[in-house]
Amino acid sequence: MKKFAFLLCFLMIQISAQTGLSVSPPRVYFETAPGSSSTQKITVTNVSAKHTLDLAVSLGDWEYDERGENIMHPANTLENSCAQWITINKEDTYFTLAPGERKDINVTLTAPTVAKDKLAAHTALLFVSQMNPVEGTDSKGAKLKVSVKSGIKIFHKKSETTARKIEIQDLKFDIAKKILNLQFKNHSELWIDGKISTDFINTTTGKKISIDPTVFYTLPRDVRKLSIPVNGLEEKGAYNLSVLIDYGDDNVLEMAELNFNYE
Repeated sequence: MKKFAFLLCFLMIQISAQTGLSVSPPRVYFETAPGSSSTQKITVTNVSAKHTLDLAVSLGDWEYDERGENIMHPANTLENSCAQWITINKEDTYFTLAPGERKDINVTLTAPTVAKDKLAAHTALLFVSQMNPVEGTDSKGAKLKVSVKSGIKIFHKKSETTARKIEIQDLKFDIAKKILNLQFKNHSELWIDGKISTDFINTTTGKKISIDPTVFYTLPRDVRKLSIPVNGLEEKGAYNLSVLIDYGDDNVLEMAELNFNYE
């Protein structure tokens, strides 16, 4: 099992600015009924100033770990994979882009007429990979071969509406380290994205400290563990800590509170 971030291409660009690849959008969403097809467009751009890129398109699977990091798998190995539903035109699986040139790729997803599982959501990963590495240098001037690779996350859901639910399972505040430790679970059958807002209120003086919102992404049944640093907590006293998770449902918010003394 290989684990690496989708920012791989950007990390390589920092090593050497001589080659570059842009793929958009970074996420593609399909919503189809069984047996029907839908096509989405992905734009690939060679942002290199002087290098021609030989590019190949491939498919894979992915999931999140409990910290929200991406874990890669071969195509069609995960239970929720839809990689085998995806087709790409033959001429788009391997192509060449001159510096500054762009190309649109049509990605078609055809949901099976008879489902092999009862899952409401499926995912896959489309890779665009450079096949002709170029000479580059690292921060110390050492020569190396540089190639770029970008991943586009693909999501599919059925047309039926499915309820979404996030539940906070644990909330602790490490006073010594000033770190908020939060654990929550996606109990729904769909992916859920959202943001976490955190406020500290000194119940004696009324002073309020708000932490910058934290964005999160989850797949169905994911458990997420977050450690959020808390800056600005200096005033002594009794505190009320509140955490609010907003995941796009106008009628439902998940909230938890914790009281503690900071001395």
